[in-house]
Amino acid sequence: MSTRAQIAIEVGPGEWAHVYSHYDGYPEHMLPALAPWTPEDILAAIEIRQVSAEGIAAFERPRDPVILPRPTCQFCHLYIWQDGGWIELDRETHAPEGATP
Repeated sequence: MSTRAQIAIEVGPGEWAHVYSHYDGYPEHMLPALAPWTPEDILAAIEIRQVSAEGIAAFERPRDPVILPRPTCQFCHLYIWQDGGWIELDRETHAPEGATP
């Protein structure tokens, strides 16, 4: 079974591209795996089978990222680029994971 995730990247005012990642989307894997990659690297992959610190495995026939007005969690986990690094957003509040209201 896979742990699906999305990586939301701001591509314009009120436009966030949501790149799908199929395998190993849980934070213990995904945050270290995303660390060496820039938002441009992720956007270039279009649709990801699996990401690791060593490489990004993309689907052969990728679907374009969904564009939404804000980061939106539609699967198990949602990650964004913030202050020069990747963070997980809370599924319900879309605030940084572990942030207090």
